[in-house]
Amino acid sequence: MTERKRKIINDPVYGFITIDHPLIFNLISHPYYQRLRRIHQMALAHLVYPGAMHTRFHHSMGAYHLMCWALSELQGKGVHITREEELAAKMAILLHDIGHGPYSHALETDIIEGVSHEAIGSWLMEDLNQQLKGALGLTLDIINDRYHKKFLHQLVSSQLDVDRMDYLNRDSFFTGVSEGVIGYDRIIKMLTVHNGELMVEEKGIYSIEKFIVARRLMYWQVYLHKTVLSAENMLVKILCRAKELALKGVELFATPALQYFLYHTITADNFEREPACLQQFCLLDDYDIMGAVKVWTQHEDKVLSLLCKWLINRNLFKCILSNEAFDETAVSLLQQQVRQQWGIEGRELDYFVFTGTASLRAYNVADEKINILFKDGTVKDISSIDNALVSHTLAIPVKKFYICHPKI
Repeated sequence: MTERKRKIINDPVYGFITIDHPLIFNLISHPYYQRLRRIHQMALAHLVYPGAMHTRFHHSMGAYHLMCWALSELQGKGVHITREEELAAKMAILLHDIGHGPYSHALETDIIEGVSHEAIGSWLMEDLNQQLKGALGLTLDIINDRYHKKFLHQLVSSQLDVDRMDYLNRDSFFTGVSEGVIGYDRIIKMLTVHNGELMVEEKGIYSIEKFIVARRLMYWQVYLHKTVLSAENMLVKILCRAKELALKGVELFATPALQYFLYHTITADNFEREPACLQQFCLLDDYDIMGAVKVWTQHEDKVLSLLCKWLINRNLFKCILSNEAFDETAVSLLQQQVRQQWGIEGRELDYFVFTGTASLRAYNVADEKINILFKDGTVKDISSIDNALVSHTLAIPVKKFYICHPKI
């Protein structure tokens, strides 16, 4: 008989979170999962909001807590959920971020070519399922939307999933940005299941609108804040330069795991064919990256050392946002100033002056809809309800252009 383990985690956002199943305890204790303690949830946002030092582990545990609560509420409303389904859904939300690399999406851009964190997460979950002797079978079905009870997948991944509920609530807590605060408790109380799909009772309409508004505000005020964009783009440029030098045979300080990804061209085929690739990825975390960046401040390559010094000392690029794309004249003028001040020439100027886009659709009508169940049994998408705020503004995508360059 398996020893029953019960653990309590004291979370600053929700209070006590209970882990009361041995399989969940074993999953959280696994090195793949413990790695999430060493990856910041909000990458370099702490350079703008100093309190944003929480990790992927914090977020996953918070999402797990909300999943437990949501399942309990649905069961209380007569929704039939077996113990096996309940356990599988809880493990699904715990695993939803397992594939994230250091500093979130920075590694996906250049170090690993064309391999998303979702794909890496899928390979890790398959590996974990083998290690746990097939115990994640139902969990994988729920994550991949193969299970007949669709609402379980929607709790894990949709426009109203517990993942979004936690990160909005948690990120607003740690940044101090009150615009991100949502009525997560009321939303969970208003959840229901109709025709096998997750919906919200009519009484919860305004809480859902507030949730969507909060997401929009958090993106433009926090996640896509111009200084956050600047810092994260600088890190991408640093890793891009390091990779370029490494593939030319230039010696770079790096931990063994980072060295593996710098000195090899890594694609999806590597992950699928070489077990060592996945194992090396699981050894990578924020400490590998920032430790290397600190050492690279002294590297003889001028481009790499300058970028690293500026990032480490928070001498960040100026980032200008615009509703219109920047023309080549603006880029050329800034490149000329960088050339004069730092002696950077040719293609290397692209590391110091570059453009990009940031876009957001707060509510996507083409995606998994948020459906409202009315008392008379009718069902309406939140964006189609008369006088709903979502239909007027929040369903429209917003795209902004930016240009980054050193402060001159």
